[in-house]
Amino acid sequence: MKEKLSKTIFELTIKSIQMNKTFRILKKIILYTFSILVLLSIVGYIYLYKLPKGPEITENVKIKNGQDSFVMYAYKQSERKSIKVWTYKPENWKNEDKIVFVMHGGGRNADDYLDAWIDIAKKNNLLIIAPEFENRFSKYTTNDYQEGNLFTFFGTQNPKEEWAYTVVENIFDYIKSINNITNKNYDIFGHSAGGQFVHRMILLMPESRIRTAISANSGFYSLPKENLEFPYGVKNTGMDLKSDLQKSYKKRLIILLGELDNDPSLGTFRTTDLAMEQGAHRLERGTNFYNVNKELKNKNSWIFNWKIDTIENVGHNYKKMSESSIEWINN
Repeated sequence: MKEKLSKTIFELTIKSIQMNKTFRILKKIILYTFSILVLLSIVGYIYLYKLPKGPEITENVKIKNGQDSFVMYAYKQSERKSIKVWTYKPENWKNEDKIVFVMHGGGRNADDYLDAWIDIAKKNNLLIIAPEFENRFSKYTTNDYQEGNLFTFFGTQNPKEEWAYTVVENIFDYIKSINNITNKNYDIFGHSAGGQFVHRMILLMPESRIRTAISANSGFYSLPKENLEFPYGVKNTGMDLKSDLQKSYKKRLIILLGELDNDPSLGTFRTTDLAMEQGAHRLERGTNFYNVNKELKNKNSWIFNWKIDTIENVGHNYKKMSESSIEWINN
């Protein structure tokens, strides 16, 4: 009996030692893993948000006729980030003629979008401004562009002077000062990720100097819901639905949809649960977004200058959607 008891105690002691050893090893692994994740987060934050980056700044020269580009500081309060801006200026364009900002899609291909607008600009005498929100990690992060850079990749808030929407306003001020332009407002067009950018700019920065905003074929939308996390709602954005939304509704926003943009396999299409609740494809999501806002406007009897327009026989095509948008810019 004593021998069995001694053997049992011995076995339990061995198991206890083994368990303690396993626990210490596991504890070290967890500690090392946590330390590595913290280090990577710090390095990533410094690289993405603290270190200077972007193309080299160009001289302050006036925009040339035809296709041109320049590089300026993105923020007025900091020189740590620069942005390249593509332009097209028709020969007959003069001060007070229309200025149109063209916002690229998720491919960050501002030069391609500029090309799509050259013939349109020639025929309608438009100065085209196409900012390039370059990011080598754009396949993995969307917060810096179509979500406005309100928050960092790590979830911390950015100051309003570093929002991507503020950058557009800064570019407008820059070209006005360098080119002796006195225009008080501009029009803006965005397709796909650019469409996301445009509708969120109207929602979150209604004080911007936009005359007509065209949001074309957005992948998903920020709904006017204070209890829904951004970018699906407006929670934690600082937006007050009772006051700010009325200002947004007074802006002229066109939800431009392609009749054939009902195939979710086209382009990059978000399929999270909250995104899928907005609709099965872009056409449905855009229609639902407009209707949700119209219902809210009707409920409160607010002024509402938003419109919806569906383009026949067009899918997820930024060139054809660009051509279709000119009707709204010209009237």
